Amino acid sequence: MSELNQQTKATMDLKREAGGLHERWRLAKDATARYAVVIGGLGVIFAIALIFFYLLYVVFPLFLSASAEKIAQYDIPEAATGKTLLLGVEEQNEVGVRFTDLGQVVFFSVATGKTLLKETVHIPDGVRVSSFAQGSPNNEGAVIYGLSDGKAIIVKHQYKVTYANNERVITPSLSYPLGEAPLVVDDSGAPLEKCAVRIADGASTIVAKSANKIRLSHFEKQTSLFSDEATVTRNDTVLDYAASDVRDILIDKEDDNLYLLGETGRLGLINIKVKTAPKLVQEQNIALAGQKITSVAFLNGDLSLMVGDSTGLVSQWSKVRDASNHYAMQKIRVFKVSDKAVLNINPEQRRKGFLTLDADGTMGIYHSTSEREMIKEEMPNLHPVAAALSPRASAVLIQSDDGKIRSWQVDNEHPEVSLRSLWQEVWYESYPKPDYIWQSSSASSDFEPKYSLTPLVFGTLKAAFYAMLVAMPLALMGAIYTAYFMAPTMRQYVKPAIELMGALPTVILGFLAGLWLAPFIEEHLAGLFALLMLVPLGVMVFAYVWQYLPKAWSQKIPEGWEAAVLIPVILVTGWFALTVSVPLEELLFHGTLRDWFKSELGIGYDQRNALVVGIAMGFAVIPTIFSIAEDAIFSVPKHLTVGSLALGATPWQTMVKVVLLTASPGIFSAVMIGLGRAVGETMIVLMATGNTPVMDLSVFQGLRTLAANIAVEMPESEVDSTHYRVLFLAALVLFVFTFVFNTLAEIIRQRLREKYSSL
Repeated sequence: MSELNQQTKATMDLKREAGGLHERWRLAKDATARYAVVIGGLGVIFAIALIFFYLLYVVFPLFLSASAEKIAQYDIPEAATGKTLLLGVEEQNEVGVRFTDLGQVVFFSVATGKTLLKETVHIPDGVRVSSFAQGSPNNEGAVIYGLSDGKAIIVKHQYKVTYANNERVITPSLSYPLGEAPLVVDDSGAPLEKCAVRIADGASTIVAKSANKIRLSHFEKQTSLFSDEATVTRNDTVLDYAASDVRDILIDKEDDNLYLLGETGRLGLINIKVKTAPKLVQEQNIALAGQKITSVAFLNGDLSLMVGDSTGLVSQWSKVRDASNHYAMQKIRVFKVSDKAVLNINPEQRRKGFLTLDADGTMGIYHSTSEREMIKEEMPNLHPVAAALSPRASAVLIQSDDGKIRSWQVDNEHPEVSLRSLWQEVWYESYPKPDYIWQSSSASSDFEPKYSLTPLVFGTLKAAFYAMLVAMPLALMGAIYTAYFMAPTMRQYVKPAIELMGALPTVILGFLAGLWLAPFIEEHLAGLFALLMLVPLGVMVFAYVWQYLPKAWSQKIPEGWEAAVLIPVILVTGWFALTVSVPLEELLFHGTLRDWFKSELGIGYDQRNALVVGIAMGFAVIPTIFSIAEDAIFSVPKHLTVGSLALGATPWQTMVKVVLLTASPGIFSAVMIGLGRAVGETMIVLMATGNTPVMDLSVFQGLRTLAANIAVEMPESEVDSTHYRVLFLAALVLFVFTFVFNTLAEIIRQRLREKYSSL
């Protein structure tokens, strides 16, 4: 007996030890799972924070201020060669050039001021330089010397880059595109008081003021088809224009328009496309009372004039189409750069920025479109004589009246971006009015990037709105019926089938929407509207007829399977609506519904539009909303519904007053998750819309979303460029939008849970 008790005790000890080991193992697993969940949650939060800060890191340089640093100061190279008429600097900021009033051209080192080359322009003896002008800065450095005997010489300063022993060597030189001999512009021998030149391939134009007349000389080179010989034809014209107060002459880069500007502000725009028959297009006064024009220059692209005056204002005048579809000069913006006269305006060669110098020596760098003041540097007690802005806008040379040249290094990477240019209407060149425009690239080097995010945000919200308009009623009503009214057996087939739709790749949906759905809707637009009316009507008629059918028929349908009977009704009604759509259009609209919309209501129709996106993206969002909402409704405790029914409430009253209120947090979460899915969708909107960033509420117009824009343009953008960083800014906007929206949604969901948890 004692031995048996000992065995029993040993067995119990073993069981107790095994139980303790099992308990410890269970506790260890619980602790591991708890720590794993905590670490995983913190990892998700860390990853989201890391994404946010990386986006911020890429975007932040867009809003940094520009800076300028003086790097050198030296005496004017070869000061004895005359007064400086023009300063210039080549692309690498290594070689500068100085044109003087004695016909001397001095090339020097930008870093040290050491003379590298000195050339003499071939000016005849006894003749002086009476005027001087620079051609377009982009026009290979052409300048013109107007002479006191009515002649002119055109010179180009050029720079050849070679590499010797892996070191860059820049060799400056002069060339004479129209020959070294002076060209006669005024055969009377009167001095050329003002002049301008435009050099192009095979053609050149000189415009000069002499003896109170404006003279135009056009040279065109013609090459024989059967030989290498070329002949130059020349046409001379005297313009019928009062030239007494003309102080500036400018020719645009297309050699089509001539601008004559007087000191009192009189601006004449003359069309010189036909060189033998110039035509005055417009004449107007662009200066206010008491103002005098002190400087003028083309903005890059030669579509706008930047005009400085004696009060320190710089105004931008651009050609704008008027109501009669004719171009007219119009002031589109003004910069207050100083309280003193603006003596010099130097435009950037690759962007829409410009440099200004006032009478007190204050230097400013501005960007026209973003309307930003990038840099403002004061040079007390110094009065500027000449200034040059490098082709890359990364260096500035300023010569002052103290006989010194100062070299500045400029850091100004992203002047095109400002809060105004991103979110407000901007008046772009050649546009009739301010507008929201996204257009990041063009085939033209003079193109002005347009980075307004407003149409992209608008397109994102528009696409999400129409997608939710399609998805919410179908998904929520389907979830209510499936979870509450449908037979359990039928629910076992319906719920997995709808959830399986969510596994369909969105690229397939976008492909089908773009190549099949868009043409189908275009052809059956009237049928689509008929579908919205006939299907509900058909269901109501069938329901009315159903109640008069013999009871033996209706009783054969198991409870909860009534929806299956409606499937053929919906299919037949839908088929009928689409079949009669084309004849219906012919009968009611004498053509297509699209043409009727255009002619009668002025509503255009794009094949790939918001309607197609709404249907396709709604189809993608339905499974998400349906699955979460159906689970929330199905999870409502049965004792609540049974109690409501026992108290005499009908099934519909129970659904509305009890089930929906209890499930409202889950339903709200379903809608918010579906909205987030719609906002962030990429492939469907990429393939099913025209990707046109327009702001139009019409359901028949296209759109472009933030996500689709990033997907389209990111592969083409240069790393760290303004375009690249603005695309990251678009991603940051999308990130912040979804984060804020989801946070608010979670707050609302928690309040709904607290409010209805006591039911």
